[in-house]
Amino acid sequence: MKKKLLVIDVGGTHVKMMISRKKRRKFKSGPKMTPREMVAQIKKDLKEWKFDAVAVGFPAPVRNGRILTDPKHLGKGWVGFNFEKALGKPVRILNDAALQALGSYRGGRMLFLGLGTGLGSTLVLPDMLLPLELGDLPYRDHRIIEDFLGKTGIDELGGKEWEREVTFAVDQLKKSVIADYIVLGGGKAKKLHELPADTELGHNRNAFMGGVRLWQNDPRTGRAKWKIF
Repeated sequence: MKKKLLVIDVGGTHVKMMISRKKRRKFKSGPKMTPREMVAQIKKDLKEWKFDAVAVGFPAPVRNGRILTDPKHLGKGWVGFNFEKALGKPVRILNDAALQALGSYRGGRMLFLGLGTGLGSTLVLPDMLLPLELGDLPYRDHRIIEDFLGKTGIDELGGKEWEREVTFAVDQLKKSVIADYIVLGGGKAKKLHELPADTELGHNRNAFMGGVRLWQNDPRTGRAKWKIF
């Protein structure tokens, strides 16, 4: 890809910006951050960065490049927000877990789980990407699974019990989607002392490669190479 790319990884605690795997910046987000506030901070922080296109990873369901709902852990006003107009560049948007999953993929049938403020999830196959919302699956005590695998789970269960819960849930989810392997990303994955079987640790920097792949086009058709469902 010849375009100079800016990748924006929007999270519940930070917004991370990258124009390479090594050249990165970030600022705090939080439950009150609106899209206009985020764009204003991006423009303030990146005055000297030059880029031609933007890939955005966003923590909410995204379909056909459009944000479907406001996220649980940020402010309001994201649905219908025009990022291209606000940033003045072509923009492609993907769920944040899907963006990191795309950058982490190395073949086969891969399930990505993002252990962060909540639980992100994506299934990746050759040239195909299926963003999921496994975090909303019903779990014990009439709650949802991200209550136990995300930040709330650590706070309520404590570190050791949370690790046991992650190991159990990861094994069940792997069986459910018939994955060859699982990549655990997100800031909370680093707290695991031992990884479950057939599991490897991801890295937030993989979001940059995800952005590059998101902008890859099929040379035969000129359309996006990756089919996103």
